Amino acid sequence: QVRLVESGGGSVQAGDSLRLSCAASGRIASHYVMGWFRQAPGKDREFVAAVRLSTGGTDYANSVKGRFTISRDNANFAMSLQMNNLQPADTADYYCAAGNRALSPDSVDYEYWGQGTQVTVSS
Repeated sequence: QVRLVESGGGSVQAGDSLRLSCAASGRIASHYVMGWFRQAPGKDREFVAAVRLSTGGTDYANSVKGRFTISRDNANFAMSLQMNNLQPADTADYYCAAGNRALSPDSVDYEYWGQGTQVTVSS
């Protein structure tokens, strides 16, 4: 069983930065993909970014390209999401996910999920 634990959420002002981290434990292999999704109040969960642990290949939602950077720490089966120039539209619960499939923006391709960490951006 894989367990994912997020950390690093908080409340910031527009233009500020935050760094989210996700630590994985359990049977996660180097070929896994790890990703971030977010869900704002009253909205569907949406893809943010993903990284393949083995190659470092990444994918980003258009809304965060140029502002967010996902990175991996293979030694510890962990990943981070550096979020710069945060905007109120980025306010959401952010979820870490891991999957044994393609580098994908589709939540159905991720088998394991963390409990989420809240990010609030005020104007």
